[in-house]
Amino acid sequence: MKIFDAHCDVLMKMLLEPKIDFIQASSLQVTKAGMVKAGIKVQVFAIYVPEAIHPSMRFEAALTMIELFFERIIKGAGLTFIQQEEDLFSLKNGEIGAVLALEGCDCIEQDLLRLRTLLRLGVRSVGLTWNHANALADGVLEERNGGLTRLGKQAVSLLSERNCWCDVSHLSEAGFWDCLTLHNKIIASHSNCQSIRPHPRNLTDEQIQALIHHGSPIGITFVPEFLTNRPNARISDVIQHVEHICSLGGVKHIGFGSDFDGVDNTVIGLERIESYENLINELLRHYAEEDVQGFLYKNFTNRF
Repeated sequence: MKIFDAHCDVLMKMLLEPKIDFIQASSLQVTKAGMVKAGIKVQVFAIYVPEAIHPSMRFEAALTMIELFFERIIKGAGLTFIQQEEDLFSLKNGEIGAVLALEGCDCIEQDLLRLRTLLRLGVRSVGLTWNHANALADGVLEERNGGLTRLGKQAVSLLSERNCWCDVSHLSEAGFWDCLTLHNKIIASHSNCQSIRPHPRNLTDEQIQALIHHGSPIGITFVPEFLTNRPNARISDVIQHVEHICSLGGVKHIGFGSDFDGVDNTVIGLERIESYENLINELLRHYAEEDVQGFLYKNFTNRF
């Protein structure tokens, strides 16, 4: 089965270790070899600038990750750069598509020209925040739970103008509701269900139902602490979140955003990108094949 994975952090690891071998490095959870084995058809690569990098160097770090993306992933590994719908649906057999996303707008500081530049370089999905506040909005761990600033609203208008996804994973709940009123192409690239696992990074039932009503895909993520409060997460925990969103009417909205290479601890049986096979086998035990194809690929690609 074809797979669209809505989030990985390979570019962050490549920033920290520029000579890492994307083709088959054992230190990466997502590699070209693993993608081929798993049946990945489209992978979203996030530009996440670690907080340890000084604010004055963050935009340069984002540009460095874009350069690594083009040199090491597109040119070096032979993936196909996806910018628009026709690119996605013209992928040939054996081709793997790669989408650029921005995870958090800290790197643009208060300069929308920087965001415009990243969009011109091919970024097609933008999350306004990581976990904390910046000039655009509050993240999920910001206690005041503020919504979008004036600059944040201008940024969302720009995304709407450029027909780009606005990603609400990591965004404060107030910011979430602001985005839904401002933009019609909203996604949650890697978020789970708060009613199953209470965690600030997870979505409430009200948020999930709003995304469903909005026509948005929701990428269930494999981060253990977002799946369960037990020490070890299993594939059955992933299925539990799938089932909960189904129960809210979201069968046609479920996808996956693994967050591989953004986590050290992994789900038992989902340690690397090639482990998707184990998830697929378990999904097929519970759901019709047509629904599983939607979860894995169509629910995200139909809204690209």
